[in-house]
Amino acid sequence: MRRMFTVRSSLPCLAQVLKVAQERAFSICLVHGNAHKLSSVHTISKLTTKKLKSIIFPLKDLEQYLVKNANKLNSHLFAPCFEDIAAAEQFFVPSKSHIIDYFTSAVRIDHAPVTVQPEVCFIGRSNVGKSSLIKSLFSLVPGLEVRVSKNPGHTKKMNFFKVGKAFTLLDMPGYGYRAPSDFVEMVEMYLQARQNLRRTFLLLDGSIGIQEADQIAIEMCEEFGIPYVLVLTKIDRPQQGNLMKVIMSVQEVIEKQTLGCFPQLFLVSSLNYSGIHLLRCFIAHVTGNLTIKEDISISS
Repeated sequence: MRRMFTVRSSLPCLAQVLKVAQERAFSICLVHGNAHKLSSVHTISKLTTKKLKSIIFPLKDLEQYLVKNANKLNSHLFAPCFEDIAAAEQFFVPSKSHIIDYFTSAVRIDHAPVTVQPEVCFIGRSNVGKSSLIKSLFSLVPGLEVRVSKNPGHTKKMNFFKVGKAFTLLDMPGYGYRAPSDFVEMVEMYLQARQNLRRTFLLLDGSIGIQEADQIAIEMCEEFGIPYVLVLTKIDRPQQGNLMKVIMSVQEVIEKQTLGCFPQLFLVSSLNYSGIHLLRCFIAHVTGNLTIKEDISISS
């Protein structure tokens, strides 16, 4: 049975939890000039409530454009409060006792590092924006290099990023165009054998939706029986009407063709940081590092 994550619809004041987040994130933004102004909780906390919700919950923000009587999006399954968002950000902010850095690379599963901490994996079609998304997630880490190329198929190895003692994040090579010749063997063996893998994030291009190669990847995750999430990238590119069509078509696939996929679709933009804060929070949660406070009235 799928676990139903609950919602806290209001955005309470930041209080003590956000105070520390503000101080640490603000100091990092001053040092790291390349960090986008909307990448930290400190900066987005100054926005209007409407703009704040739009950045954190882009899927919920789009629900207002659904035609009357249309099925609502599953945007309420994981919708933590702002206090939880702030707490989650701490796992993406480095310190002397919490070092975040590129760890190692591997071309085969038997070359992969042996780790005991939880792991999350990012896979997707070449040029889907996978490296750009990972760079956005780690935008508060000064000096961390996540190579982003304009040419599809740039990532050829499994790249591991260690996030303190909390979890490991894995950037997989892209499938499809210019994928490594041993991609299938590499990915399939990893997904089947990695005991500490907590969640696989399968990325889809928000401009075009599910392609044939994506459908194969979805079927692979279903066959292996692993928990996974669909993430729609580049949501800043398509016109709103086209984006809604893609969202509805992907949601239909989730509802009718999947069992292991988390019912809620995640939307992100590496350009304006829409959905990035929510995705950080979800990663912190599924790796067992953050407990989301439940609202009994929603889950019952």
